[in-house]
Amino acid sequence: MASQTYDFVKQFKQKYPLTVAWRLNKHCKIVDTHLNPDECIRYAFCAQKNNSIFDIISSNVVVLTNKRLIIASKRVLWGYFYLSITPDLFNDLSIYQGLIWGRVKIDTVKELVILSNVDPNALQEIETQISTFMIKEKRKYSNQC
Repeated sequence: MASQTYDFVKQFKQKYPLTVAWRLNKHCKIVDTHLNPDECIRYAFCAQKNNSIFDIISSNVVVLTNKRLIIASKRVLWGYFYLSITPDLFNDLSIYQGLIWGRVKIDTVKELVILSNVDPNALQEIETQISTFMIKEKRKYSNQC
């Protein structure tokens, strides 16, 4: 049975086929295990988590929920990588469009996450989804102070 996360990512991959990513179902299972009961998925996409267009073996799934941004990758043999970015840790988002692929840079308080080998036609959609959500949620954090 395919998960809701996989359905979102598969839909993205069909819409933007130039994005380089595989083993998506495995990566989505990692996200599914970490979703909280009160979280729902708003948007999901796939990309390579690196800064090089030539490194095509580090596929990740990026999921925007109603609470946070999740980045997950299932390792080939055992284990996985998982990163959760809450709106209070989000600083900035930048987009780079190259000749063949694009790159998304998510700047957080603790690190810079670089997602590469993304179909250039998807960049505007990704930016809109993440920026809109983070701006709205960061307002809630600033009102609490």
